[in-house]
Amino acid sequence: MTVRSRRSVTIVVLDGFGIGAMPDAAALRAEDASADTLGAVVAWSLRERARPLQIPYLAALGLVETRPELIRSLPAPAPSLRGSGARAGLGYPGADSFAGHQTLMGADMSHVVLCKLAERLDVVSDALRRRGHDVHTLDDRPLLVVDGVALVHDNLEADPGLNWNVSCRLEDLTFAAIVDIAQVVRDVAPVARVIAVGGHADGALSDAVRDGADGTVGLDTPASGFYRNGGLEVQHLGATVDHARQLPEAAVRAGVPVSLIGKAADLLVTDAAVDRRPAVDTAAIMAAVAQTTGTGLVVANVQQTDLAGHSRDARAFADQLELADTALARVAEALGPDDLLIVTGDHGNDPSVGHPFHTREWVPVLVGTGGELPPRRAFNVSSLADIGAAAARWLGLPEGSLAIGDPYALLDPDHERTT
Repeated sequence: MTVRSRRSVTIVVLDGFGIGAMPDAAALRAEDASADTLGAVVAWSLRERARPLQIPYLAALGLVETRPELIRSLPAPAPSLRGSGARAGLGYPGADSFAGHQTLMGADMSHVVLCKLAERLDVVSDALRRRGHDVHTLDDRPLLVVDGVALVHDNLEADPGLNWNVSCRLEDLTFAAIVDIAQVVRDVAPVARVIAVGGHADGALSDAVRDGADGTVGLDTPASGFYRNGGLEVQHLGATVDHARQLPEAAVRAGVPVSLIGKAADLLVTDAAVDRRPAVDTAAIMAAVAQTTGTGLVVANVQQTDLAGHSRDARAFADQLELADTALARVAEALGPDDLLIVTGDHGNDPSVGHPFHTREWVPVLVGTGGELPPRRAFNVSSLADIGAAAARWLGLPEGSLAIGDPYALLDPDHERTT
């Protein structure tokens, strides 16, 4: 049985749901200056299905306000939900889910750097050998083989140099042993994430090693069979974050129940025990969101939109957006006047831009409640951190609970700050 909180915030992150390139999007890749995840998926639906993208609940929450030129390409808003839309800059370097979620929850991620494994190969090798591991390169390429079975490599699904992976078949090592190797790598890595991945492959992992962009080398995880064969285990080891000054931990300290759903359960760290519901399936994630809305702080990540972007599959992206939107009907039913719903993204992942990486885009900030909306809304906020800070203020958490973020920028931009 769920117990309603006096005030609640539900944050749904549609992973990879960008709404147009930020001004600095071309700094890494020139083609990203035209990145537009929403525009690409809307155009695909009109072209291939001869109908608008069926997302009436996102429309009701104010998506059209963020892109008014698309008003004829989106459905009429659902009458049972009313909201207001803004857009947010990312507030962290690059375009990454780990850094995006940490920033959203109030952490300063400005220290994240891009670094290919080749640039730290000796450092990582030495750290692993000091822990007793056998380490060598694979065919003299900048990829490490640990104890003959695990691979340490560049992540080919993110921007070059943003994340590293430690991948191994679960037939060869337990997942705990894979995580142990990943922790050694994490201790010397300057990148945003070291991701431990265990699964069941179609064959030898070396058969699925590929050259990536900008001199990277890594495991082509989809080609390995890990995603197809079931039993996939993943743990994200992120760069150092002061999670005591992030929204979930601050909420727990204030006596607010916390639920972390989907990839948010893997990405966000708390000292206190919280309700964690890791999942990948969009329907299961959104059902959990509907069940927990109104119970305190709920943070959920819908990952399959991002996976569609990596696969450059506009059809799958459209399907996942429509599936999430349909599920928002149950979430809307659970909203009372003291319940705040925020739907946003963590970066873009335009399936039409010509590469499989995240794109640096503005993201929507769609806000609704079961009562009257706050009287003033900003059209733009500079950082995802401002969303977390607004949520903290709505919940009545003490000022300064989060490391960064303007608590007034989103819901009360005219508030007079005291200095």
